[in-house]
Amino acid sequence: MNLQNDLTVKSNEGIMTKQINGIQQLGVGVVNLEESFNWFNKNFGMDIMVFNEKAVAELMLPHTEGEKRERHAILALNMQGGGGFEIWQHTGKSPATPGFEIRIGDLGIAVGKLKTANIKKAYDHFSVNEDVNLLTKINKDPAGTPHFYMKDPYNNIWEFVQSPLIFKKTKANNGGILGCTIGVKNIDESLKVYHNILEYDEVVYDITDTFDDFQGIPGSQNSFRRVLLRHSEPRKGAFSPIFGSSEIELIQVTDREPINIFKNRIWGDPGFIHLCFDINDMDSIRKEVKQKGFPFTVDSSTQSDSFDMGEAAGNFSYIQAPEGTLIEFVETHKVPLVKKLGIYLKLRNRKPGKPLPTWMLNMFSLKRVKI
Repeated sequence: MNLQNDLTVKSNEGIMTKQINGIQQLGVGVVNLEESFNWFNKNFGMDIMVFNEKAVAELMLPHTEGEKRERHAILALNMQGGGGFEIWQHTGKSPATPGFEIRIGDLGIAVGKLKTANIKKAYDHFSVNEDVNLLTKINKDPAGTPHFYMKDPYNNIWEFVQSPLIFKKTKANNGGILGCTIGVKNIDESLKVYHNILEYDEVVYDITDTFDDFQGIPGSQNSFRRVLLRHSEPRKGAFSPIFGSSEIELIQVTDREPINIFKNRIWGDPGFIHLCFDINDMDSIRKEVKQKGFPFTVDSSTQSDSFDMGEAAGNFSYIQAPEGTLIEFVETHKVPLVKKLGIYLKLRNRKPGKPLPTWMLNMFSLKRVKI
C-alpha cells in the first residue's frame, strides 16, 4: 500500500527540493560512554569510530531545560551497513534513568531495529551471552519477516530483523540501524511527520490486535494498532550505499494510557534520544517543516553556515513529532577519515544525489577500534 507522497514544497519563492539520504544514526543516551561503546563494539559490531568528541550542547536548550549541557559523544558505524549509533553521555550532570519500566507503546522511541543477514546465527550468538536478556524467540512479524527482541545491559530493547543486504562482509552477527519502533498517541497524527516529511510512503501492514511476536516484551499483553512503514524509492546521497533502506514501526496502544518515555528527564539521558537523518538542502527542509506545522526547534545555521562539530562539520536541526520524538536532520560538510594525516571527506560542493565510490566508503574501515 502506498501513501500519496509529497516530495516538493511550493512557495512564493518557487519549487524547493529536499533529499533524505537515509538514517544516519540512532541516538543512544548512556551512563558510561566508554563502557557502552566497548559493549556495542564487541556485541553489535559497532566498531567504526567516526568521531569521539567532548563538547557543550549549546543549541539544544529547548530540550535541555534551557541549560547548556556538557556532553561526550561517539558516532559508531557497522561496515555491514545500516545507520550508526550516536552514543551520548551527559558529563555536566548525572544521567537520569527512567523511574519506571518502559513498556511497548509508551511514547517515543522504545525499540532500536538492527539488521542481520542471518537471524538464526544472531539469535544463537546472543542465547549464550550472559550480558543480554533475550525477550522472545525468533518469530515472524505480521509481514512474515523473521525477527526477535532482546534487552542489553543498559535496559535498551533491540529488535533484530532478517535483512539480506550487506554493504561489506564482517565478522559481526548483525549490521547497523534498520530503523526503530516508536510509541505514538495517535498514528494518523504522527504520520504527518513520518510519511509527509520523512517520506515513508509504503504501508507494509496496518493491524489492530494483540500480537504473539510481542510476547515477552514489557507491555506485550496490551492491544495495539501497529503500522510498519518503508520508503518505496531508494535513498540517494553520498553515504546511501552504507545507510541502505530503512523502516519505522509506529505503535499505538489501545487499552491503556501510554507514558512519555522521557517523563521528568531531558534529551541525552539514558535511552533512545533521537532519530537522525542524513539530508541535503537544509533550507528546503526548514521551509517545508514550518509549512507543515513542525518548525525547527533547533537550527545550527542560525550560528554558522557550517557548524563546527569538532572533528566533523555541517548543519543540523531538530523537529519534534506529535508524540514527542526528536527527529534530527544533518547536512554533512566534512567527515574525518584519517585525522592524523589530515584526510577528510569534504562534501559541501558534491552533487547531492551521487553516492561516494565504494573504495572511498570502505576507507571508514581504517577507523575500526579493536577491543
